[in-house]
Parts: sequence; structure tokens; C-alpha cells
Amino acid sequence: MLKTQFDEILHRLRLVQQELDGELDRLLADGRKRFGYTLERGRVVFEQGMRGLHLQQRTGIWDYIRQAPVKIIVTAPVIYGLIIPLALLDLALMVFQQICFRAYGVALVRRRDYLVIDRHRLSYLNGIEKLNCVYCGYANQLLEYAREVAGRTEQFWCPIKHARRSPDPHRHTPQFVDYGDADGYARELQPLREALGHRPDP
Repeated sequence: MLKTQFDEILHRLRLVQQELDGELDRLLADGRKRFGYTLERGRVVFEQGMRGLHLQQRTGIWDYIRQAPVKIIVTAPVIYGLIIPLALLDLALMVFQQICFRAYGVALVRRRDYLVIDRHRLSYLNGIEKLNCVYCGYANQLLEYAREVAGRTEQFWCPIKHARRSPDPHRHTPQFVDYGDADGYARELQPLREALGHRPDP
């Protein structure tokens, strides 16, 4: 009974997610029309004259630095110091997938679907702001990508819900087996693996 109710709620949640995705796409399309740009082969192209308008609104680098609070300048090296572990994580995820996911028959997570770096093309941003936007986009989207890799890995190796729920579980978690359900684990482990694209070794 509880499982049926949970499945119904999960189905409704997926429908709402589809509706939300459609609404987000509509808002993006409205933004393109409102701010005068199109996407051509994944690249942003602004209408004639928009670049000049954006350049007029850009804050010069010297003014930007002069106006920055001291705490921003002091903490910048700490923020940018994370580029090393982030780049290592990026490399590790690529190696991990190429070795482990291929060995298990799990569908690879496409990095390019997650790493959308495009804000540096905005003319109203100065060089420092563009660098900040590239870095923030890379860091956040790399972590989204890492989360999907980790989620698929967890579904393959240990698709069991935790006894206590975390604030924002990844998208694979709802289909995991209930905590303490030994029969369910024995029954569902292989189907959950197969759902990831796993094929048994010949």
C-alpha cells in the first residue's frame, strides 16, 4: 500500500518536473526574445546594436577593483585556489567513468551536457567579471556532473535508501530499495543495475 502511494507521488513528481522543465524552456525563450539574442549551433548571437549597448553598461576593470570591498580582494585567492581540486575532480571523473562505467556497462554521463560555459560572452561584463562567471559556472556545473556520476555509481553498487533523509537527495534515490528491506535488495539490485544500461558479461 505504502509502496503504491509512493509510486503514485513519484509519478506526479515526474510530471511536475516535466512541466517545470517546459516552463523553464519557455522562460529562456522569452528571455532570448526580450534581450535580443538567438542560439545558433549552441552559440549565442545578439541582434545588431546589442553589443554596443552592453559595452556602454560595462564597468571598467580599474573602477571595478577600486570599488571592491577589501574582504572580496582578500578572499579571492582562497576562492580561486579551489581550481586545483576542481580540475583534479574533473580529470578523476573522466578516468573513473572510462574505466569503471565501461567495465560495468553503465551509460556514461556526458560532460558537455552539464558544463555550459557561456556567460563570458556578455559584453556588459568586464574581464574580471567574465573570469568570475567562467569559474563559477565551471565549479557549479562540474559538481552537478559529479553528482550524476556519483548517483549512477550508487545505484549500481548500493541502491538502498538511508534511514534518515538528506535535504536534497539525487534523482536516482527515490527508486532505491527501502532501508532494511533485505528481500527487496536481493530482488531489485539487478534490475536497478540494468536500468543504468548494464549488460551482464557474456
